[in-house]
Amino acid sequence: MSSIPTTLVLGGTGKTGRRIVDRLTARRVPVRVGSRSGAPRFDWSDRATWSAVLTDVDAVYLSYAPDLAVPGAIDDIRAFTDLAVSTGVQRLVLLSGRGEDEAQSCEKLVQDAGVDWTIIRASWFNQNFSENYLLEPVLAGEVILPAAEVAEPFVDADDIADVAVAALTEAGHTGQVYEVTGPRLLTFADAVAEIAAATGRPIRFAPTSAADYATALTDHGVPTDAVTLLTYLFTTVLDGRNAHLADGVQRALGRPPRDFTDYCRDVAATGGWTA
Repeated sequence: MSSIPTTLVLGGTGKTGRRIVDRLTARRVPVRVGSRSGAPRFDWSDRATWSAVLTDVDAVYLSYAPDLAVPGAIDDIRAFTDLAVSTGVQRLVLLSGRGEDEAQSCEKLVQDAGVDWTIIRASWFNQNFSENYLLEPVLAGEVILPAAEVAEPFVDADDIADVAVAALTEAGHTGQVYEVTGPRLLTFADAVAEIAAATGRPIRFAPTSAADYATALTDHGVPTDAVTLLTYLFTTVLDGRNAHLADGVQRALGRPPRDFTDYCRDVAATGGWTA
């Protein structure tokens, strides 16, 4: 039996979670993947699954799906945090949303839990273009979004994973709020243009209204809750409040964050955007 305590990674098959699991495994840290396909199974919407994943766990990476801004998230984070602490968890690392009031309410719950904590407050992920809902339009050659000209400091999921692993395994990160961004601001039109340049394919960005975007998502069969969340993110959160850089990656890791151009080059090299 290992003397190294187990770390629970919630959302352990997601964009940040699977990267964290890989890194912890490489360090020979015992890891439990918290997911609906995991063993034991974990599901945010089924509290009966929570206790089993917390057995003999010392540290938890808290990633809430689909987003901390959705109704019920605050109650879930409160209940899970209370349960985790009562079972002996000593360290909590929360993936939070930059510019979301609801997310900051969840941060406060973790900060007041009475154990070591670290907050990772992230902006839009680079990987949304290659591993998520924006992949299909990139492959189709046209990205239509209600994003206008507001700039965003896109952050790389690998940087988030590196910060999380440091916070979960190393000293010196307790009580820190790491606001993580990329090294420069880009509009969505800028980002799409960089993807096009990296792939050598014609990929067009086309702005649209929030109402038309919501209608298009609904017509495409996207569930109502997801439509509501995406509309909120593209209108309320993407209003300029996050149009500035932060030094979270540098402070946590002692190195600069990954640039969007490097991300594009690497995805293009793997054929991830080959139509």
